[in-house]
Amino acid sequence: MTAVPSIDPARFLRDELAQASPDLMRELLTTFVNALLSAQADAVCGAEYGARDPERVNRRNGYRHRDLDTRVGTLDVAVPKLREGSLFPEWLLERRRRTERALTTVVATCYLLGVSTRRMDKLVRTLEITGLSKSQVSEMAKDLDEQVAAFRTRPLDAGPYTFVAAKALVMKVRENGRVVKVAVMVATGVNTEGYREILGIHTATSETHAGWLAFFRDLVARGLTSAGPVGLVTSDAHAGLVEAIGATLPGTAWQRCRTHFAANLMSATPKSSWPWVKALVHSVYDQPDAASVHAQFDRITDSLREKLPSVAAYLEDAREDILAFTVFPKACWRQIRSNNPNERLNREIRRRTDVVGIFPNRDAVIRLVGAVLAEQHDEWVEQRRYLGLELLKQCRTALTPTTFDDQEDSLTIAGAISA
Repeated sequence: MTAVPSIDPARFLRDELAQASPDLMRELLTTFVNALLSAQADAVCGAEYGARDPERVNRRNGYRHRDLDTRVGTLDVAVPKLREGSLFPEWLLERRRRTERALTTVVATCYLLGVSTRRMDKLVRTLEITGLSKSQVSEMAKDLDEQVAAFRTRPLDAGPYTFVAAKALVMKVRENGRVVKVAVMVATGVNTEGYREILGIHTATSETHAGWLAFFRDLVARGLTSAGPVGLVTSDAHAGLVEAIGATLPGTAWQRCRTHFAANLMSATPKSSWPWVKALVHSVYDQPDAASVHAQFDRITDSLREKLPSVAAYLEDAREDILAFTVFPKACWRQIRSNNPNERLNREIRRRTDVVGIFPNRDAVIRLVGAVLAEQHDEWVEQRRYLGLELLKQCRTALTPTTFDDQEDSLTIAGAISA
């Protein structure tokens, strides 16, 4: 006689899972997802985790944690990191989710406040934004604002930050019934692991000393110098910015961006003479060591003193500002003597904000720009180091107390402003 099971296994399992607590379901799903990611990493590496195999082509390098929202709650997904290249599960996670939500929220806010244009209407249709009410926009903005605020106010605990760069860009905002320009200040730095980091974002009515001073005071309060002094700040020659650096980071050298300096020098040089003057100035940066850089600078100023005395004087006045990078090893000169990396970051910000045109308020500026910067910050962590650990060690060694004293004597705020 054939035995008949007293229960239906499939039905029993379905009923038990249906009655399971959310915590249990969340744990099971987290384990399953992480197991799939581990298997994907093994496939990319060509061997299982920890196994010695001659066919292995890559190795693991820890994990980066990402949140994944599901019907059973938020899962802590551990995405394996690789020593070469990167692994991002496109089938599971979404790139630039915060940025796209920020853009959607800003566009919807502009539309609901009646400040949209034909271009804005076209953008809304392109993004398939339909049926958004003020309450829905408010709820979306609240959640995103919390994430951006947490990013902006996080402690800067990955120091010491040997190199810092600062740059501002101007955006249009509607205030009190009129359109005004607002300065959006952004600072980046290289942390102790050699990775670039977004240090902060701040808005001010204009690019004044007060605005920059408040920004840098906030960075210092969050821990910019808690693990060690900043070695060098690279920026343009805006007087308010230079004064703020001197007031909040005493003893820190200031590097005047070579690209911005070239533009200023061009305005002080006769148009017919600029091509060969530009070639002479560029030859300074092509020298193999610090001594050669200063020697070449002396030769150029001497040769210009007879033909173009005003240009020679302009160069001599800016000497300490544009050659501050020579204190450090040559291997890092390209990364620290100009603000070009921050200019590329600003272009990315512009690409995402130009579609808005005029922001409805400053909160909308912080919301969208903050989300863009948060996404860029995550991408930098996943990429290769900006500066190697051994090179960073050499840079920190160059920052002896004597070096700081010499820099403080040679790089005064008055000299920086006059440049």
